Amino acid sequence: MRETIEALLKRRPFEPFEIRMSKGDSVLVKHPESVVMMKTQVLVVYPEDDRFVFCALLHIADVQRPMQAA
Repeated sequence: MRETIEALLKRRPFEPFEIRMSKGDSVLVKHPESVVMMKTQVLVVYPEDDRFVFCALLHIADVQRPMQAA
């Protein structure tokens, strides 16, 4: 899964994507510079909300583009 996330972060033009966790929750990646890849986790920061989310690579179930509003 690490390679998939890294490839999506390098894609130009960048397209936002969601990290889907094994428990069903999802984390939106809005910008490539808001992600830090670590050995066993992915850190996603949201500076506009002053918050952050750690995603354990072991618990990432899927990575996909977010659903588009109809």
